Amino acid sequence: MERQQPRGLQGARERRIASGGVELCVAELGDASRPTLVLVHGYPDSKEVWTEVAVQLADRFHVVLYDVRGCGLSTAPSPLRGGFTLDKLTDDFLAVADAVSPHEPVHLIGHDWGSVQGWEFATAKRTEGRVASFTSMSGPSLDHFGHWIKKRLARPTPRRIAQLLGQGAKSWYVYALHTPALPELAWRGALGKRWPGILERIEKIPAKGRPGSESGADYPTASLPEDAAHGAWLYRDNVRERLRNPRADAYAHAPVQLITPTGDIFLSERLYDDLEQWAPGLVRRTLPAKHWVPRTRPDQLTAWITEFVTSLEEGDPAKEPLATGPYVDRFGGQLVLVTGAASGIGRATAFAFAEAGARIIAVDRDAEGATRTAELARLIGAPKAWSETVDVSDEQAMEKLAGKVASEYGVLDVLVNNAGVGVSGSFLSTSTEDWRKVLDVNLWGVIHGCRVFGRQMADRGQGGHIVNTASAAAYQPSKALPAYSTSKAAVLMLSECLRAELAGQGIGVSAICPGIVNTNITATTRFTGVSEEEQKRRRTRTTRLYGKRNYPPEKVAQAILRAIVRNQAVVPVTPEARGARLLSRFAPKALRAIARIDPPV
Repeated sequence: MERQQPRGLQGARERRIASGGVELCVAELGDASRPTLVLVHGYPDSKEVWTEVAVQLADRFHVVLYDVRGCGLSTAPSPLRGGFTLDKLTDDFLAVADAVSPHEPVHLIGHDWGSVQGWEFATAKRTEGRVASFTSMSGPSLDHFGHWIKKRLARPTPRRIAQLLGQGAKSWYVYALHTPALPELAWRGALGKRWPGILERIEKIPAKGRPGSESGADYPTASLPEDAAHGAWLYRDNVRERLRNPRADAYAHAPVQLITPTGDIFLSERLYDDLEQWAPGLVRRTLPAKHWVPRTRPDQLTAWITEFVTSLEEGDPAKEPLATGPYVDRFGGQLVLVTGAASGIGRATAFAFAEAGARIIAVDRDAEGATRTAELARLIGAPKAWSETVDVSDEQAMEKLAGKVASEYGVLDVLVNNAGVGVSGSFLSTSTEDWRKVLDVNLWGVIHGCRVFGRQMADRGQGGHIVNTASAAAYQPSKALPAYSTSKAAVLMLSECLRAELAGQGIGVSAICPGIVNTNITATTRFTGVSEEEQKRRRTRTTRLYGKRNYPPEKVAQAILRAIVRNQAVVPVTPEARGARLLSRFAPKALRAIARIDPPV
């Protein structure tokens, strides 16, 4: 029997499927003739945790969600003890898969305990041929976990002991759920009432759904206290037995994609160190987010799931992704905006992120150059790339850009404020207009970018990273660069202040300080206090000197990606930049002496 889904998931088709003495509530969206995706929820959730992801995936796939036995609108086994074993959960999965896709295997996606179950489905002999692929997030195989523990106990090095203790501390709730009766009392009492507020405070999940979401007002559901009370038996029926006696044949019989939130407070990333042993050809993704990524990062999950499933459905399971850079697992699918992207460091940075599989927004006031960067980024490996023509010094234009990006592309994961202009000349020869131009772009452009996009990152509550391109000139005084050095010193201090302010919200801020890099900034630098003819000569001379130095912008781009991964605060890039940084700290008088030397122009 089918009927319309009564809450959330508007437009979904609901049916009831019998399995092992329980009745499972199954919801379907999308065209049933398309590849079938089965989304399995975790604890203490119901299928509504997947609402936003499911709605987006339904545009391209047949999407199926079901309430695990004892949760949501599915009935609970009687008695509860012994009713939640992995064998019985596998029976449920097969009943659902046979009903919604009787002739074709299904693509499985699991979160938390849905992922724990998913590993069972993807490795059990009796499900072979029914699982086309498995996307796992925030839920390890209990068998793999058991072997992980045994391996570290067998050879207890200091590092392995630290890993065991670290995960043991994160697993505090598992011990609590094994206590008799108390978890049920807590969930049916104060904890159940306060859970939405706890999620909002810790995970930044609004109780009424994500801002701008059309489908997020259904979570958590009213059945949460009973769902959580019943779900405690997931742990009691499975955890101790499987960890003590893990299966030796728990090898995946379908392609696996692992999505690891780096801020997960329940699971250590080290749990997955040996996973290739059990899942050959594993595709790894890392996401700077907390545990409940189906609610907080639906756009990113949708992009990764779509890419993974589509590559398999196109008939080449061994096909390598176009993106092949060293940071694919970290930046693949993330949304990155780079200003000053038409050339130089900006273009190189956009390309580096494209090689890592990120989605790129190339911003520059040079429309043709930005468009070319976006086109090449797609060829290099970006799944999507767009160009936007904006003058970063224009506050209203930047606010308009931020609104467009949020509505059409999503909230940024990485912002690179790179746009800049050069000006050279003594303080007395630098006009007020020259000062205004260099500060408008180099400083105010960074301020505008940090303000409008940093606010979006903070409101999302799931972290991000801001990179501001400063310069070695920020801490290396020069009598020939007072305006430029002042603008970059301000950017450096702004970055340090922002880093302190945003750290508590999981947003990193890095200041990149290149020295002499071979870009076209020298060809557009304004030399003050000289004739046009002399200005042209100095541009040519400076460009030639930078060319002889020939430090490529690609190395700066790699430093930017590395700074984000390591969450570095200040990153001098070239040898002279690193040397000047050391002198500024330990021998500032030497730097002041160097500042008096006339530059070779």
